[in-house]
Formats: sequence, C-alpha cells, structure tokens
Amino acid sequence: MASPIDRALPMADRSTPADDWPAQATGAIVNVVDQVRDKTTGPILTASRALVFGLITIVLASIVVVLVIVALLRLLNELLPAVWLTYLIVGAFFTGVGAILFRKRHAPPYL
Repeated sequence: MASPIDRALPMADRSTPADDWPAQATGAIVNVVDQVRDKTTGPILTASRALVFGLITIVLASIVVVLVIVALLRLLNELLPAVWLTYLIVGAFFTGVGAILFRKRHAPPYL
C-alpha cells in the first residue's frame, strides 16, 4: 500500500535519486558557489564589520571622554572657592599626564 505522500505526488516526481541528475548537478553547482562565496566575501564582511564597529567605538569613546572632562570641570568649579584653582588643578593633571607620556615615547629611529 502506498503512503499518502506517494499518492499525492505525480509519477514524474517519484524518481530515484540516481535518476535525478539535474537536481544533483544543480546541488553541486550551488555547493561550489556557496563555498567560493564563503571563502571570498566572508572575511571581507568580517573585516568591514570590525572596521565600522571600531570607528563607532572610537567616536563614542572620544565623546564620552570629552563629556566626563567637562563634567569634572564643572564639579570642581562648584566645589572649589575660586575658578583659578580649578584651572590650576586640571592644568597640573594634564601636564603630568603629558610628561609621563612624553617620557614613555620611543626615540625616532633616525636620531
């Protein structure tokens, strides 16, 4: 007795896998194209996503740094009695950071 699926399919669709060479050829071509696409565009897509997300991260981080510095300046202005004292503290901090970074730099190779 035939199953309901076999009865629903016409006789032309009941071919054996060995007789279905057009579908096998199409499947082989699709597999080759998929493999080539994965090996060529896969790494390019990954690199472009990393580049875009990296740029977005750098831009957002720089915005956050600037906003934090502004907030700290305003907070120091409120806490300290004179504005010049705020500028002295912030200037000393950035001068110290700059001096530390300047000492850690490497000498250029041409000197």
